[in-house]
Order: sequence, then C-alpha cells, then structure tokens
Amino acid sequence: MNKYRFAERKEAIRRGLNSIYRTACDPDNFEEYGYDYLCCFLTIAETSLDPKLRQKSRRMGRERALEWLRQNAKLPRRTDMMTLLTLLMGSGAAERLGVRDEWLREQICKRVRRLTARDCYEFDPVIEAPPDDIPEACDCGAGNERGRTRCRKCRRKLAMTGRYGAWLDAVIWSYTGERYGAKVGSRYWDAIKWLPAMRPYRGREDGANPDFYNTVYAITHVVYTLNDYNAYTLSPKWLPEEFRFLKNNLKEAIAEDDPDMMGEFLDTLRAFGLKDSHPVIRKGMDYLLSHQNSDGSWGDVNAENIYLRHHPTWTAIDGLRAYRWQGPRLGFPELEPLLKTWAAKEGERVVNRLKPLPSAALPHGLFKR
Repeated sequence: MNKYRFAERKEAIRRGLNSIYRTACDPDNFEEYGYDYLCCFLTIAETSLDPKLRQKSRRMGRERALEWLRQNAKLPRRTDMMTLLTLLMGSGAAERLGVRDEWLREQICKRVRRLTARDCYEFDPVIEAPPDDIPEACDCGAGNERGRTRCRKCRRKLAMTGRYGAWLDAVIWSYTGERYGAKVGSRYWDAIKWLPAMRPYRGREDGANPDFYNTVYAITHVVYTLNDYNAYTLSPKWLPEEFRFLKNNLKEAIAEDDPDMMGEFLDTLRAFGLKDSHPVIRKGMDYLLSHQNSDGSWGDVNAENIYLRHHPTWTAIDGLRAYRWQGPRLGFPELEPLLKTWAAKEGERVVNRLKPLPSAALPHGLFKR
C-alpha cells in the first residue's frame, strides 16, 4: 500500500470489513442481500494486495457462503426473474469462495436459459440501443411495462430508468451470466457493443442532469466488467472518454456527499493507473477517511435498508485498499482491437468538433468588434 495515510487507511479498512461481516450475520439482512455480501467478500479476497486482508475476507466469505447454500438448498418451484438472477450471482460467488452445489447450479442454468433479453432488461440489446422509456419500479409495488408514464395501479407519474440505467443492467447481468456459463437474456458483447453510442457523457451540471447518477455507475461497471472486477489494469487509451469522465467528475461525489459513488470513482481510476499520490486520488481518500461512521461503516446510519450501508462500506474499502493488479489486460482480450477502433473514431469526432469553421461558414459579424 502506498504510504499516503497508510495506517489510517489500514485501520479504516479493518473496521469497514468487520462492519460488513456483522451486518451479513444478521439473518434478515443476509436473506435479502446474501448474494451481494458474497460478491463483496470474494472480490476483496481475490484482488487485495494485503495477504492478511485477503485471508480474512475469504474466511468470512466462505463461512457466509456455506450459510447461503444452506438457505438455498431447495429452489422454489416458481421464482421471479430478479430472484433468479441474484441466485445466479450468489452461486457464482460461492463457487469461487470454494463452496459448490452442482444441483443448484444445474437448476439455475436451466431456468436462466429460458429468459429472453426483454424478460431481463425490458429491451433487447442484440437489436436496439439502451432506451429511455423504461419506468422504474413504482412506490406502490406495481409493475409497469415499457413506455408507460403513469402507474397502471396508483396512477402516479413514473420516473424513468433512463438509457444509462438500462445499459447498466444489461452490462452487469450479461457479464455475470457470461462468467457463470449461462446466458442471461443476451451475451455480454451485445451490451458492451453500445459503448460508442453512449458517448459523449454529460457531467452533473450542478444537479441539472438527471442521468448523472446512472452515467457514473454505467461507466464504473464498464470498467469492472472489462477488468474482471479489478483483477487487471486498463490502458486509458482503450477507454479515453470513460477515463476522462471519471477523472473530471470525482469531485461530484463529494458535492453529492456520496461515499458509495466515491469508492467506485477511486478504484476505477486506480485501475487506469492513477497512483495514490495523485491529487485526485488523495482528495477522494481524504473524503472517505473523514466520513467513516463510528461503527466502521459508511453511508446513512439511519437508513432502514441495510443495502444503503453495507454497499457504501464495500465500495469505500475498495476505494482505500491496495490491489495486486495482474494487468494491463482485458477480461475479454478479443475486445481490445474494437476498443482501440472506437477510441480512434471518438478522437476523430472530438478533433472535428474543435476544428474552426471556414470563414465563409461563420455567421456575419460573429467576430466584429
């Protein structure tokens, strides 16, 4: 670990991981978010530079994985789509933590393969770009089909996921299925191929951009799925627009007072090669170290939903810890030529936007003094 605030970071990480494990041992928390806890323990165990941290997280994760498999020893006859996908995610994490159930894997794969892309994402990335007309879940609990602007049950106006939210779902779940060996609606390629269409990215714009939040998480998860959740470093030349966005917008996580977002800014920027000595990284680490709760967690201590505490704590740990990078390389090496081609084309568009118009094309009197 870099010497910058070394002892403070190490202690904050220790307290944060203990906090996550405490909440994971609560039966209600674990029943709802066991899959996410397993992913947390797994990624820390697989990619941390500190061997003691790796061992501790693997120990915690394996113990919780045994409990998770005990709880999910019998698959219900009927499972909704999201439950099935979280079972797939949990099973994949448990296997990599050394706990495997062949029967469960077989049943999950069998059911997941029946899902279509529209079942999973409400659009088909094979044939269309991420759309902006998918409604978020209504507070009343009713489901609403794509294109509706008011809830079919309570008639409230519906918020939209937006194109970046739709893309984020497709990127995460198609990648998860790819790594598990069961296609989740469509392949990872079908989601990631829309990368050029999602550029350029808008910033927060002092709160005026409603898509900023999902834009951040879509970009961070493009990084995670391309580098196998921080196993590898990435060249900024492969993803120049994404690197530029992350570097320029880390400060917005402070403006939003969002430690969850800050953690994701920090580990993705470090995946691109920014060192702990870089002023942007130090600013982010200073923010996290000054916002840890007394119980070791990050996030809103009064939040009823434990996800709003354990997930920010996970990402904060990721923002502070050191990695044993295996890069630079891609988790899907076959994508490298395409990323370079897309980056070159984006560069050409930027240059063309910056080229001065010929004098004949300028409005009369534009530079008249």
